[in-house]
Amino acid sequence: MTTTILKQSEINDTTQKQVEALFNELNSNIKQLSLSETLKENNTIVLAVCKEGDTLIAMAAMVTYKVISGHKGMIEDVVVSANYRGKGLGRKLMEKLLEEAEKMNLNEIILFSGHHRTAAISLYKSLGFKLKDSGLYRLILD
Repeated sequence: MTTTILKQSEINDTTQKQVEALFNELNSNIKQLSLSETLKENNTIVLAVCKEGDTLIAMAAMVTYKVISGHKGMIEDVVVSANYRGKGLGRKLMEKLLEEAEKMNLNEIILFSGHHRTAAISLYKSLGFKLKDSGLYRLILD
């Protein structure tokens, strides 16, 4: 198994289909953007993937942005294929994203996780993430 950062030049139809299938394991109700659109040169996303041979088995994304309070990263779309869970792949992906965050000199990394995702929350805490006392509000624009 290999864990790498996916680059735009590595996108093909097979990779696109594998990402779609993997993301559907996380949430099949969300409309997905294509990898080509997601990984455009001017977009600030880092996509860590884990493959077994040519098969994508896990992924995690970190979007970076700059605001007055600093250069930040936000972890999104962490998913490990059901057949590969419990093997430490989530940790490998997160560690890869944290490595990239250090290279980019980010000040803070945030993520949101459903309270029911106890295994994921345990992983995040073991990596040093702490629960932030704040409210999360959202407005869906379609």
